Amino acid sequence: MIAFDRQCQALGLPVPVAEYRFAAPRRWRLDWAWVEPRVALEVEGGVWTRGRHTRGVGFLKDIEKYNTLAAMGWRLIRVTPAQITNGEAAVWAAKVLLPLEQRA
Repeated sequence: MIAFDRQCQALGLPVPVAEYRFAAPRRWRLDWAWVEPRVALEVEGGVWTRGRHTRGVGFLKDIEKYNTLAAMGWRLIRVTPAQITNGEAAVWAAKVLLPLEQRA
């Protein structure tokens, strides 16, 4: 598996920042962030195993985090770990970050 940042680089995207804190003094972090265009990518694990993102409290906390992110002018891409592995997440990022004429 190629690391997500290297997948982005291979597609001609800017390299995202890992674990970016976006709402100090909150401790919220984004899995990946392109800071200047305000685009975030969150990896939603535990989809089939009742992980943190799919259980009640974790789900509600994610809603608060994502709504705060939106209120601050960010766009959010949500993906699964499998979409990181198969490269689909980087393709979604390209659809958001690149002008239409530059997309592969």
